[in-house]
Amino acid sequence: MATEKFERTLRVTSGADRAWETLTDVDRLAGWVGIVHDVEEISHLESYTAVLRDRVGPFKLRADLKVTAEVLEPGRRIHISASGRDRQVDSRISVDATLALVGSGESETSVEVEGNYQVTGRVAGMGSGVIKKKADKIISEFFDNAAAALGTS
Repeated sequence: MATEKFERTLRVTSGADRAWETLTDVDRLAGWVGIVHDVEEISHLESYTAVLRDRVGPFKLRADLKVTAEVLEPGRRIHISASGRDRQVDSRISVDATLALVGSGESETSVEVEGNYQVTGRVAGMGSGVIKKKADKIISEFFDNAAAALGTS
């Protein structure tokens, strides 16, 4: 089993309202992480499905994800959970993260994300170092796209 915590902060030149609107636009976000496909909204800001497709070492992953969202503070904080299983390589993937927007200015906001992920099964046998490297790349891809969309200070 590979389990890791992560934490990132991005200072953007967008106000909190624009940042929230952008960061909760699931259709837009679906293109920000290359391994996430076929995102379908079940209930806005509550429930979604998606497919995770990636290659980790010799394994070709395809996991159907169940994604739930809970708005903790409208316009400011949201908690996201995603989990799924690739039956072919017998591996389970789960992610829990909270995104918070900090700052009251109209032109600057901090996007703070903290969470953890867990990978079990055959893919976890690749070792936590390989999985961490892959996860860091995915998290960086998300933040690079967020920076491009929201501007950085």
